[in-house]
Amino acid sequence: MELPLARDRVFAFFSAAGNLQRITPPELGFTILTPSNVVIARDTRLEYRLRLFGVPFGWISRITVWDPPVRFVDEQERGPYKQWIHEHAFEEKEGTEPSEGRAGTPVTVIRDRVRYRLRLEPLGDLAQPIVRAQLARIFAYRSRAVRDALLQDEPASNR
Repeated sequence: MELPLARDRVFAFFSAAGNLQRITPPELGFTILTPSNVVIARDTRLEYRLRLFGVPFGWISRITVWDPPVRFVDEQERGPYKQWIHEHAFEEKEGTEPSEGRAGTPVTVIRDRVRYRLRLEPLGDLAQPIVRAQLARIFAYRSRAVRDALLQDEPASNR
């Protein structure tokens, strides 16, 4: 996704653990157990609880790559997947905002890359279409929520 905001501003939003609940679909019942004011850095662990299809479970992620404001990677240490590696990458480019008629406005391109493996391979692979559809829905919600949160929070003069 692209946002008409400076990369530093976008990265700061994503690196604030307290924003995770804001960008997660409500039906997942996401609750962060780690204090929301935790300072994120390499090897920071984040613990939270969610519900998937009504089943509650815990999840612990560790930040394995921390390269502000370019990217960071979180990997599941405990949770529902056999493997979960989520890279958040942020690229700033010059853009234009036709609605405001300003050239040279910074635009941040946000890319999420997720590598995952399901448990109980190869039997667990039968659930792949359901999991893929659920993840697509979660990331679509997340994209809308990020856009709403950042553009609503940011005065037009600061974009």
